Amino acid sequence: MKTVSIVIPVYNESKNLPELYKSIKRHTSELPYAFEYIFVDDGSADDSADIIREFLQKDRQVRLVELARNFGKEAATSAGLHRAEGDAALMIDADMQMPPSLIGKFIKRWESGSEVVIGVFSSRNMSFLRRTGAKIFYKIMGKVAQTKIKPHATDYRLLDRKVVNKFKLLPEHNRMTRGLIDWLGFHRSYIYFKQRPRQHGDPTYSFSKLVDLALNSFISHSLFPLKFAGLLGVFILAVSIPGSLFLFAERWIFNDPFGWGINGTTMLAMMLLFLVGIILICLGSISLYIGHIHSEAQGRPLYVVRSYEKGDEIADEDRHLEVRSKVLEAEAA
Repeated sequence: MKTVSIVIPVYNESKNLPELYKSIKRHTSELPYAFEYIFVDDGSADDSADIIREFLQKDRQVRLVELARNFGKEAATSAGLHRAEGDAALMIDADMQMPPSLIGKFIKRWESGSEVVIGVFSSRNMSFLRRTGAKIFYKIMGKVAQTKIKPHATDYRLLDRKVVNKFKLLPEHNRMTRGLIDWLGFHRSYIYFKQRPRQHGDPTYSFSKLVDLALNSFISHSLFPLKFAGLLGVFILAVSIPGSLFLFAERWIFNDPFGWGINGTTMLAMMLLFLVGIILICLGSISLYIGHIHSEAQGRPLYVVRSYEKGDEIADEDRHLEVRSKVLEAEAA
């Protein structure tokens, strides 16, 4: 019998967890597969971890990966995928906006030959600001990204075992999980669904975090910002040189026939202000890439696990990391 790992990143979702667990169990109990349910507690400030431990006591299929602090959803999702042992791994959020009733449909697509099955929002429940931001983000990414990202694709997706193994080899710290999966390629299919309203609590992914994720995505999947700085410099030269010659001729050769009253100080001040602004834009663009290089060069782990609990068993984390390291080395070889 094949095994499917269900990865659930959790951050302050104590009110949603009981309903989510019951719904997932209900929709997977009728399927002819073995399941493991991997809850990754991303440093929750509420009692989310304690609630998951209650699931552990009565269900040996439940796993708890408790991170030492809040590392962010991307790191938490990666932590779950790193510990997924199934023939396929399915990721789903804990806020109940992604219907567990579709799990069977995801698995059916996988069995039909799709190595990556991606959930896509056909309609969304979000504010005007977020909706506009998402539209702008996908519009820009579609034009400049080296990796094409499906508009309104979600983290609700199923990965075949071979895709999970390749995902484990990716070393990035500043990551967008769905972007990395898209970069890997493989045969994929899409399932469209309506976003459900959030059942309890407020969205834990704040607008500022979404902006950070968007910036990381641009930098990780596109060299356009750096190229844009160079193109902008070429454009400035193409405009400023003939423009300066025209203004010089208008004022000092043809004796100001348009009556603009331009003097040398004004021209110099305007040119300096314009060029300083362009230089700052270019430096800002380059600094983003330098910041990412600095982050990657530090070599810190993507996340730190406080404990890994499996059914009634508390796993030896050091032994787990050692085994996983050997597996990755073998795969790389």
